[in-house]
Parts: sequence; structure tokens; C-alpha cells
Amino acid sequence: MSAKRQIVTIDGPSGVGKSSVSRVVAAELGYTYLDTGAMYRGVGLYFHNRNINIEDEERVSPLLSDIQLQLLAAHSVDEDVGVLLNDEDVSEQIRTPELSMVASKISALASVRTFLTAMQRKIAENGRIVAEGRDMGTVVFPDAEHKFFLEADPEERCRRRVKQLRQRGVEADPEEILQMIIKRDKDDSERAVAPLKKADDACVINTTALSLEEVCTAILNQIGKTIR
Repeated sequence: MSAKRQIVTIDGPSGVGKSSVSRVVAAELGYTYLDTGAMYRGVGLYFHNRNINIEDEERVSPLLSDIQLQLLAAHSVDEDVGVLLNDEDVSEQIRTPELSMVASKISALASVRTFLTAMQRKIAENGRIVAEGRDMGTVVFPDAEHKFFLEADPEERCRRRVKQLRQRGVEADPEEILQMIIKRDKDDSERAVAPLKKADDACVINTTALSLEEVCTAILNQIGKTIR
């Protein structure tokens, strides 16, 4: 077995708080935050804008080499990571519920996962990474030093998502968002390639009744560092 690397993986379903938690944990550890969900959203947006069927791997696969992605560091732990897609800032475009579903569909393609997994591993070559996603601890970084899996009730995840969208000025129908969350859970868990599941050696944290600070404290205590 290879030696463990200085990588923290935080996996879990949509709306469970992975991004917010990962940003804080990365800042406290002095690590780089790797938002893999933003990468899938960026790839999804590329094909969505070109009206290419994102479930047609024969059409998608040959075009992946045309995609250049660059993650832009957030200015604070309260901001999302930005994304440049072929030198165009698409940071706002990828943060919609529609693109969340697009990302889920395109992430089921083996060629897309291979393409982005290689990119993610390249970014993490030197370690000191907090990587969040759905298969970070199982597929992308099985040799990570610390692995966590966050979960929460769908209704609570819906409440958080609606609040987040409305803070951005985006109208959101709670019932519609809830149904999208339930569908994405099903799609992500049942896909043949790298399905959503916790690593056998991951620490599971249910965030339903916990604050952001409480979740971060639990993770950092498990790692061996306390929030200052």
C-alpha cells in the first residue's frame, strides 16, 4: 500500500455543505481548496452552450481536448471558487441549479471522469490539498491521509440551497429544488462509473443539525488541529 499523502477528501451529496466546509478547513490548514464540482460544471457548461447531448459520449469524448479549465482562488471563505473556461470567466454561469443537473449527467461519462481525474491529480501532485466531490476518497485520492463523508437530510439540504440561491438574487422554488436534489442523489449513486459512496475508511458526519463551525471543528479535531 502506498504512503498516505497530505490530502483531505470531503465527499457527499449535493447541498450537504461540502464547499463551505472545505473552504474553511483548507484555510485553517493552509491547504489549497480543490472544488472538483466546479470543474464538472465547467465541462458541462461547455457542451450545454453548444447544444451537444451531454449523454452522448461518442460526441463528447473527442471534444474534451478542446477544453481548458482554470480554477480561480476565492477572495474569502465565503466565496465560491471561480472558473475560467477557455479563458472566459464562467464563475456565475456554473452556479445554477440547471448546471448542477448538467454536471451530474456529464459526470457519468467515463471519458469525462478520466479527463478531470487526471487534471485533479495533477493539481494535487504536491499534496496539501482539501478536495471535495463525490469520489475523492474512493477513486481520485484513495491514498488521502484524511477522508470525510458528509450527509444531511434532503429537506435540510434543500433549505440551504434555496437560501444560497436567493442570497445571489436567484429565484428558487423549494419544491423544485428538493426534487432536483433527490433526483441527483439517485443519479449520482446509481451511475456505473465512480458512483457517489463513502470510502470504507472515511469518517461520516451528519450535518443536518450542525452549524458550519461545528462541522469544521469536528473535521479539524479529527485531523488534529483546532480552529483558532
